[in-house]
Amino acid sequence: MALRTERPRKVEICGVDTSTLPVLKNEQMRALFPKIRAGDEQARHEFIQGNLRLVLSVIQRFHNRGESADDLFQVGCIGLMKAIDNFDTDQPVKFSTYAVPMIIGEIRRYLRDNNPIRVSRSLRDTAYKALKARDTLSYRHGKEPTVAEIAQELEVSEEDVVLALEAIQDPISLFDPIYQDGGDAIYVMDQVRDDRVSEEEWVRDLSIRNAMERLQQRERRIIQRRFFQGRTQMEVAQEIGISQAQVSRLEKAALSQMRKYI
Repeated sequence: MALRTERPRKVEICGVDTSTLPVLKNEQMRALFPKIRAGDEQARHEFIQGNLRLVLSVIQRFHNRGESADDLFQVGCIGLMKAIDNFDTDQPVKFSTYAVPMIIGEIRRYLRDNNPIRVSRSLRDTAYKALKARDTLSYRHGKEPTVAEIAQELEVSEEDVVLALEAIQDPISLFDPIYQDGGDAIYVMDQVRDDRVSEEEWVRDLSIRNAMERLQQRERRIIQRRFFQGRTQMEVAQEIGISQAQVSRLEKAALSQMRKYI
C-alpha cells in the first residue's frame, strides 16, 4: 500500500505563502554566515527566508492572545534578525536553539508594551535588563541562571529583579485552554487550587446544597434564613407568617430529611 504525502497547507501571513517557504539545514546556515558577516545581503535574505518557518512555529504559542498573526509574525521576524546579528558561530550550538528564545523574547516584549495594564517605566526597564541578562547568562553558561545570578549581573537586589519580572507577567484568563487532545479541553481554572478551602469542606458544602434542593420551598427558606443568614426562629416566623413553634417543627423535619443525603 503506497503512502500518500500531503503538501503543506497554504497559509498566507503578511502576503507570504507559508507552504512554499524553504527550510535550511544546519550545514547550509553555517555556510551562509561568513557571507552574511561580510555584508552579503543576498545571503542574509536567503538565511531569513530559510528560517521563516521557525518564526511561524514560535508564534503558534501565542495564538490565543487575541493578537493579529501578521503582527506577531513581523515581530517574530525582528527577533529572528536580532538572532542572526548576535549569533556566535564559534559556539557548538544550533542556530535554532539560540534563535527561538530571541524570537519569543521579542514577541513577549511586544505583548507587554501593548498590554492595557500599565507598568512604570523604571520597573519595565529593570525587567527588560533582567530578561537580557538571563539570555546572556544562559548562553554563557549553558543553563538557566538563578535570580541571584541575574541580580549580580545587573548589580541590583534580588527583590528588585523579582518585583520587575512579576510586574510584566502577561495576565491570563482562567478560561484559557492549556491542553486539548481531541476531547474536552483542560482550562487554567482546572489546574488552580485554592488552599483556603479543603477538599473535605468543598464536598460537604456540595452535599448540603444537594440535600437542600430536595426540601420543600418553605423548609428551604427556613434553613437558609436560620443557618446561612443567622436569623432567630422568631424572626423567621415573623417573616414568613407562621408561629415560632411551626418554624421549630419544620426546621427539625428539614434537618432530619437533609441528613439522609449528607
